[in-house]
Amino acid sequence: MGDFTPSSDGIVVVDKPAGMTSHTVVARVRRLAGTRKVGHAGTLDPMATGVLVAGLNRATRLLGHLQLADKSYDATIRLGAVTTTDDAEGSVVSTAPVDGVTVEAIRTAAAAYRGEISQIPSAVSAIKVDGKRAYERVRAGEEVELKARTVTVSRYDILEVRVGDTWIDIDVSVDCSSGTYIRALARDLGADLGVGGHLTALRRTRVGSFDLKAAHTLEELAEDFVWLPIADVAASTFPRYDVDVEQATAIRTGRPLPGLNLAPGQTAMFDPTGTFLALYEPHGPVAKPTAVFVG
Repeated sequence: MGDFTPSSDGIVVVDKPAGMTSHTVVARVRRLAGTRKVGHAGTLDPMATGVLVAGLNRATRLLGHLQLADKSYDATIRLGAVTTTDDAEGSVVSTAPVDGVTVEAIRTAAAAYRGEISQIPSAVSAIKVDGKRAYERVRAGEEVELKARTVTVSRYDILEVRVGDTWIDIDVSVDCSSGTYIRALARDLGADLGVGGHLTALRRTRVGSFDLKAAHTLEELAEDFVWLPIADVAASTFPRYDVDVEQATAIRTGRPLPGLNLAPGQTAMFDPTGTFLALYEPHGPVAKPTAVFVG
């Protein structure tokens, strides 16, 4: 892992606590790392906990190239009430008796949301509408109608169903593509069952190849700042190609490299000292840079 300094380039996987925005988590990481150059991939709502991937210094630019589209969540859906935000943070706007809802009906309804689906995001999402966040428009009292988008839910498992007097809680585990709103899954499941639904708990367990095993709480990071150097992340994510000194000089200025037999997609280029230089991809007989990480 190497010794960390404020100028180190790398990835930090945070186990985000409940009640804190992703922006605040990044601010904490910024202070712990001693650098202003910190970015993150995949915002989590304040209520949610779990995996938040942060990039340090030059690795902030690597975040956009990592395969972070696929995510996994553990969540609890409460049937019997609709809220303004589709989760427990909002006010209840309607309730319905749940005594007619069976476990079989829940499983059948959930099955309809597996695979490629059309989903209308929650109105209080961070999606921009005419340059302004949807949730900001809702807070300002505006009516917001977002367009449906196509997302993929590759797993939607019903783990446990708990029945109360006026509610039913469902623990679910979901694998999905980027852009999927678990709050919207809760809302739509409740609507299909005719009783309404909202999310009461959400924990992200995986983003791409980064899971909870790699994640650390802010308290743990304050004690021991665990990070992944950019070279290690690149080597474990992309095919690796080791270049000679002359090629490394060309890469540092972003020049194309003729005659390289690179695999389709992006390849991580390393110099003879093991320094990660850039991501290149094949373009016919030459390889061209998609991102250069050294000057």
